[in-house]
Amino acid sequence: MKSEDTPFEGGPMDGRVLPVLLGVTGHPPKTYRIPVPDAAGGPPTVLVYRRVPRAHGKKLGLHQGWKYEYDPTGQAGRRRWPWSRPDATPGGKPDATDG
Repeated sequence: MKSEDTPFEGGPMDGRVLPVLLGVTGHPPKTYRIPVPDAAGGPPTVLVYRRVPRAHGKKLGLHQGWKYEYDPTGQAGRRRWPWSRPDATPGGKPDATDG
């Protein structure tokens, strides 16, 4: 399998470059999750990074590789319509638009 040195921005991994395995299409995964063990023996904290284009070329506007940016929310970037339902409101009740 091929790997590519990919920079990380923001969060605890800011400024580090790690080799990330590439998929079948030659791109790194859209999200990169890093489990960090708890010192007290509790459940691990998971750091979530999202893939974004590194830079755009001047002539054709194509991106020149990928980088990962820290996602402090750690939630999915978008819904996979129509197979997923909207998240419940913070109070635990479903949205009023749900039928």
